[in-house]
Amino acid sequence: MSVILDRRSYAEFSTRGLPVGDAFPYWREVICATFVRLAAEPVGDGGFTGKIVHVPVGDIELSTVRATSQHVWRTRSLIGRDSEEYLLASIQLDGRGRVEQDGRTAVLTAGDMAFYDSVRPYSLHFDDMFHQLVVQVPKRELLLRDTRQLTARTLGGGTPGAVVSAFFTSLREVATVAGAQSAVLVPHAIGLIVAAASFAAGTEPGPYAANAVERQRVMDFLHRNFADSRLDATVIARACNVSRRSLYRIVGGDGIAAQLRRIRIERAKAMLAHDPGRPIGSLAAACGFESESGFHRAFRDVTGQTPGGYREAL
Repeated sequence: MSVILDRRSYAEFSTRGLPVGDAFPYWREVICATFVRLAAEPVGDGGFTGKIVHVPVGDIELSTVRATSQHVWRTRSLIGRDSEEYLLASIQLDGRGRVEQDGRTAVLTAGDMAFYDSVRPYSLHFDDMFHQLVVQVPKRELLLRDTRQLTARTLGGGTPGAVVSAFFTSLREVATVAGAQSAVLVPHAIGLIVAAASFAAGTEPGPYAANAVERQRVMDFLHRNFADSRLDATVIARACNVSRRSLYRIVGGDGIAAQLRRIRIERAKAMLAHDPGRPIGSLAAACGFESESGFHRAFRDVTGQTPGGYREAL
């Protein structure tokens, strides 16, 4: 049973519908095709089930894995059969997992992440049903000389890992719907990976990587709080623990007001599509606009249409 994956294309693999005896042998082929060459065995005597959804974003590969208990490991003989070198990060979405490499063990619960390197042996352990997002990046894109100090370290809440986990979870959702458009985020994604790797290794990230984390922290705050019409640069800077001057440097481009308006309009477009009966004034307030007239102007400036015209076109 052979599985072939085009790493540049969206793909789904599932054991659903397979005979019990064929499910795990097929799964071994799937994980080797999706990631790197691996050995694996199921845990327990129950029937095995698993599903992988693979979404490429430029040279970055995002794969969600939902499966029952198993042990997975990479040996030196398997390493010698692969040509590409990858840094991988497991982001735990549900359940528990363990990553072992370089003499350390990282225990992962929901929201945690840990790195591992394809050029050295490692093992992954899942004792129960689990759900993970695996981020896979060619090492040639990262310019990391030595990864031995950053692997198998749990990055959870209060670390750059939390920011990186949230970003890649959202990126996977966006890329599933609009893969081509999401490619513009690849440089930012690489910066976040390097920043998290530097933190795991206990080293200082370069200016670009550090700025990527700061920017993502600000953008996360804007996405969570866009409905607050009182948001301004002072409030945002204080909430993100940066100065106003640093805030403008971090955001760049057209500035904080333009970023906030873009987020609000994107949310408004989604609400117009999914709640067609909602009054425009109510929708404007829910998206953080102080007045319906201000919402009309902003919507027309960004989309070239009025909210009503956009709704009719849908």
